[in-house]
Amino acid sequence: MSTVRRRERLGRMIADRGADALYVGDLVNVRYLTGFTGSNGAVLVFADGSAVFFTDGRYREQAAQELPDLEHVITRRLLDEARKRGRGSLLAETHVLSVDAWRRLGEPESSGRLVEELRETKDEAEISLLRRACAISSLALEQLLAGPLTGRTERELALDLETRMVELGAQDKAFDTILAAGENSAIPHHRPTDRVVKHGDLLKIDFGALVEGYHADCTRTVVLGRAADWQREIYTAVRDAQAAGLERLRAGVPVADSYRAATESLDAAGWLSAFTTGLGHGVGLQIHEDPFLGAAHPGRLTRRTVLTMEPGIYLPGRGGVRIEDTVVVTDAAPEVLTTTPKDLMEIA
Repeated sequence: MSTVRRRERLGRMIADRGADALYVGDLVNVRYLTGFTGSNGAVLVFADGSAVFFTDGRYREQAAQELPDLEHVITRRLLDEARKRGRGSLLAETHVLSVDAWRRLGEPESSGRLVEELRETKDEAEISLLRRACAISSLALEQLLAGPLTGRTERELALDLETRMVELGAQDKAFDTILAAGENSAIPHHRPTDRVVKHGDLLKIDFGALVEGYHADCTRTVVLGRAADWQREIYTAVRDAQAAGLERLRAGVPVADSYRAATESLDAAGWLSAFTTGLGHGVGLQIHEDPFLGAAHPGRLTRRTVLTMEPGIYLPGRGGVRIEDTVVVTDAAPEVLTTTPKDLMEIA
């Protein structure tokens, strides 16, 4: 879907709110609606789908290249110029504006998360980029796991994985890699250290590639050597919980159903109290975006929503397991974009 069509869809939502225009200042939303990748910009979108883009002089040439279909206003006073050009009733993304910025815009009514709602359903171009990001991620991990692991530090392995993703065509890493060995694997968002990976460790790797602004998100947990009974037990419980949650990620199903299915599986296995993180989230131009999987989510899933499913068990001082995939919601079973196998890997 072109940025023109995205703005047209947003224009209809603005009209449905009885407003004339929406000031969009969140840079992720600006990129989604215009294609602009700079660090200072805003767009005023009108109810008829037309729009005006604002940025400062540093981005004059970049805006001309990235946004040839839009009128550009080059100014350092984005808010003041937008207020002048607003027609009638103005909405604004008050969830990302400071109070001072809101006042300079004339204290417009809140739009809520209109653009974020649009972003929940991905178009085919977005899904194609997410497929590429996930394919690069999966291949990079498979290459890493084929090489020597023991005797290297967490930090060395994380850097190796990130380098492989870039060499395979990623723009960058999608986020700071979480690579945690042994007792560190019980820390959900552990930062790699100089701890040396050794035989008998659980090794948890949460990572992803960035491709043209779109993020992959994947986690796999392996064992270095033969798994102990307790490691095998918690791995099986997490894998079963993930399968239960994935089965409920279908168009038309309440979002909360997947959370319920995964947590009921963990509860039945006796490990629910060791699940201390979120179950999953939308992913796209941001690594964490709407919708977030939870028991209280009131909505239903829609086709082409891209989500993660990432149950885990974390045992402080011992170790932890997380299994995470990036998936596309369909009318049937979700399309899993992160393809590294999920059977327990015992790596010599």
